[in-house]
Amino acid sequence: MDKIKLDERLNRIEKLLIGSKKVLSFEEACDYTGISRSYMYKLTSSGDIPHSKPNGKIIFFDKERLDQWLLQNRRKSAAEIKKEALNYTLKNKKA
Repeated sequence: MDKIKLDERLNRIEKLLIGSKKVLSFEEACDYTGISRSYMYKLTSSGDIPHSKPNGKIIFFDKERLDQWLLQNRRKSAAEIKKEALNYTLKNKKA
């Protein structure tokens, strides 16, 4: 097996392992979210992202809370907006 294929397989295995963990380290959280390390530090220092510092230095993330944070401020698709508008119009139609 050549080195490129081996590296690709190793990356896939690492991603699967991270996906099965409940608590992520700082580095794992950066890899999991795709957020750069510098921006992740900014988010943690400002308190904008949920995290824990059990001993005051090392940062950890609960994967479930991280997922919730990533999915906040959901935007509706154009189809969802049209459907809601149609339902509202039919429901509030004056006879």
